[in-house]
This record gives sequence, C-alpha cells and structure tokens, in this order.
Amino acid sequence: MGTPLESREAQAEEVFDRLYEEYPDTTISLSYSNRLELLIAVMLSAQCTDERVNKVTAELFEKYDGAADYAAADQEELADDISSITYYNNKAKYIRSACADIIEKHDGEVPDTMSALTDLAGVGRKTANVVLQHGHDIVEGIVVDTHVQRLSRRLGLTEEEYPERIEEDLMPVVPERDWQQFTHLFISHGRAVCDARNPDCDACVLEDVCPSSKLDHEVDLASGEAW
Repeated sequence: MGTPLESREAQAEEVFDRLYEEYPDTTISLSYSNRLELLIAVMLSAQCTDERVNKVTAELFEKYDGAADYAAADQEELADDISSITYYNNKAKYIRSACADIIEKHDGEVPDTMSALTDLAGVGRKTANVVLQHGHDIVEGIVVDTHVQRLSRRLGLTEEEYPERIEEDLMPVVPERDWQQFTHLFISHGRAVCDARNPDCDACVLEDVCPSSKLDHEVDLASGEAW
C-alpha cells in the first residue's frame, strides 16, 4: 500500500492510465468562444476558481467585444466589472495593457508563441501554455496549476516546489502526447478526491502507489508536513 513504482516514468504512466480511466472526458472548465476570451478567462483564473470566473465572464464577454474594447475601457469600470475576482484591480490593468499590445503589436490577434504571449502583461508561462493548447492547438509544455503542483509532489513525480521548475522536471518523465491531458486529469482528481487539506485516500484510485497516502504514511509530500 502506498508504494510508488520504481521509476518516475513508470509512476507517471501508471498514474496517467488510472486517472484517464477515472476521468475519460475531462477537459478545460473555463467558458470561452474565441482566443481572446480564453486569454482573459485564464488571466482571471489565477488564484480564483473557474466557477467564479465563468460567472463573471458570462457578463464580461457580453459587454466587451474584442481587444479594442478592453484596451479602451476605463480602469475603474473594468475593475468593477470583475470585482468579485481575486486581485481584480491588477487583473483589470493587465487585461487593458495586454489588449493594447495585442492591437499594436499583433494586428489584434492573440499571438501563438510562448515568447509573444509571455511578453503580454499578466501572462506567465502557465497562462501561455493554456492559450497555446486550447486556443492554437500547440502543446509546448505542461500546465502546472495548484492541483498539478500538489499532486505531482504527493505522488512522488517531482520534488521541485515551484511551477516552472515542476514543469521542467515533469516534461522528460511524461510522454509529450500526454502533456495536455495530464493537467486536466490532475485537476479533476484534485477537485474530486485529492484536495489540499483533506484528501480522501480511502476513495483514491492511486492510493496503493501514492507515497503520501494517509493510510500508511505520516507526511504529505506536497507540503512536507505531517498529516
């Protein structure tokens, strides 16, 4: 019980296969209808639930039509429009700035390279990866959100602590064909079973290969703290 496979590659494959069987239809949960809406939704989702973001963007995407609308928006008004989102003032600034650059530097189109995306205000590698994968069908890496960060450490797939280092560590271990789905599976499992504070190890399909299982281990490898 709670014993990982001998290699990280074998562990990653076993974890992926079991989670895929458990969540065969998992995909991105943000609502959007074009690349710009996807970009804005992902920017808003930082440290905020997708459910909350979808509620806000349902009205936001009706009010603003295209990058020019956001770039020309009044800062206080846009901030008020997204005021139920975490860090709404900063995110409003980022959206306005990013959309201004999209108009001035990219002919009004959301760029399709990692470097161009991460040059936009408020866009880090995680956000860029999501936009590339779901907006442009380009898979350059693994999206490491809080669920992937937590589960990959709990399952013994990495000892790295920070998202970009975790991504670098996972990419040689997870087959490239699985990079996109890997994230969705970890998010689904993180929400359903393996949450941050009280994972349901009794109900977990990975319990017997998890070196953080509460059933026979004393330490949560995600946090390094005792259960």
